[in-house]
Amino acid sequence: MIKKGLFILISLFMAVCLNADFKEGEKLFEEKCASCHKDYIPFKKLKENFFERNNTLLNLSIPTENMLAWAIMESSRKVGDPNDPEMRSVEIEEYLKSYLANPDINNSICDQHALKYYDKKEAIKITAEEAELFAAYFMAYKENRLKNTPNEEKSLEKIFDEKKLIEKATKEGKHFIIYASSKSCYYCKKMDKEVLSLDEVKNKINEDYIFVKIDVDNMKLPFGLKKYFKGMTPTFFVLTNSGELLNTYPGAWVKKDYLEILKENL
Repeated sequence: MIKKGLFILISLFMAVCLNADFKEGEKLFEEKCASCHKDYIPFKKLKENFFERNNTLLNLSIPTENMLAWAIMESSRKVGDPNDPEMRSVEIEEYLKSYLANPDINNSICDQHALKYYDKKEAIKITAEEAELFAAYFMAYKENRLKNTPNEEKSLEKIFDEKKLIEKATKEGKHFIIYASSKSCYYCKKMDKEVLSLDEVKNKINEDYIFVKIDVDNMKLPFGLKKYFKGMTPTFFVLTNSGELLNTYPGAWVKKDYLEILKENL
């Protein structure tokens, strides 16, 4: 009984430590890797991109963060023994240090079908401490991803009434901007912070547009825009006050270019 209690205490202690290391690893990944490796993209969309569209849907030149975590932890070429987490952590650390110092496609654990679309990676060196934090991040990635993003029912009707939106836009003489975003999208967060939050931009939008932000992971795009959406976030759709599509602008934009977009659709 004493041994069992001790084992439980040790397990709880390790869980707390792993969670702390995961947070530090997540922070490190955002600082060093997020500008290149895109945030989470559902595997259903990734499979469509690589196996059905020859990478024309997402145009990925480097794996996403969840693709990296899957390759390390779950793929046929995964690193380490899942039944020995302590040793596995060490093996992941060593693999990351070795591969990043000398990137070699023949030594990559990424999906072989996707590799042909990736750019050649430049060598970088990481410290032992950074390797340890990255290992903790990838080892706990899936569990934390599921915990922090519970399944939500996709329902447009609960949020938007298209008829009322059109009535409002018609009455005010404004166009629509439908902003397709995702909570896991790095460039959406960048746009929100560096462009859409600026008073000059907000004032211009409020003057001429009805602005509708849609989290595409949990909601449907209104006005039949699904057929025009290529899966890239952010994407901005400009529509007339009757809901007719005028233009589509995929990707993130700097302030000057975004203001031009707002002007050219009036």
